[in-house]
Amino acid sequence: MMNDFDIPIFKKTYDLYKTFYGYRTIISKQDRYVIWQKSEDTTLEILEGILAASQTYKTDKLPALEKVSLKLNILRVFLRLMKDVKTLDNKKYLVLESSVDEIGRMLGGWIKSVKER
Repeated sequence: MMNDFDIPIFKKTYDLYKTFYGYRTIISKQDRYVIWQKSEDTTLEILEGILAASQTYKTDKLPALEKVSLKLNILRVFLRLMKDVKTLDNKKYLVLESSVDEIGRMLGGWIKSVKER
């Protein structure tokens, strides 16, 4: 039996947070406690939202998934902002952004499948 922690989108988001956590020490203090912390918090909210959506009834899934989608888009903006103000170098930005893009594709597929039911 598959549990909620085995869902691929959950695993990918979990790994995204671990990457964020690993980068924390290289971020300057002035950025670490503002935009970086906000981005980390948003990543955790996405993780919580995915877990919550996986455990809701079919009729309640779409609003939960749309809320996660909004959080993911906010995270995209934060990442772009951190790249533009040089909090993140391009290499680290691309690592995080590619993970966010993959999560976005997975989330889009999940939303589409819920809408078709």
